[in-house]
Amino acid sequence: MEWNLLLKQLQKKDTFIFNAIKTFKIAKSGENQITVLFPSDSAKVEFDKVSREFFNHFKTKVHNHSIEVEYKRDVENLKIEVMTKRKVFEKFIEKNPLLKDLDDLMRFDLT
Repeated sequence: MEWNLLLKQLQKKDTFIFNAIKTFKIAKSGENQITVLFPSDSAKVEFDKVSREFFNHFKTKVHNHSIEVEYKRDVENLKIEVMTKRKVFEKFIEKNPLLKDLDDLMRFDLT
């Protein structure tokens, strides 16, 4: 609940940080351990700007100041990829290599 509250506040106050950290996942991995899964180092840098304030508030809210935070990079599950026409076409080429020959012949504009 506290994580969602932070995201709502950031969405109104600082949309740049909000967009950087909205894909983060936070999970309890032990009695006094929290794991933060992040997609990229640049997103983690933005999270570091608000993490101290957030975790201080969170520790006070749950009355547990011995909580440790572990950061893990999780590119596979949290990756948001922008699919351009060229990338979509390349994926089709993987499935049907004849499309490559067709592209060479027709010179498709996939910009």
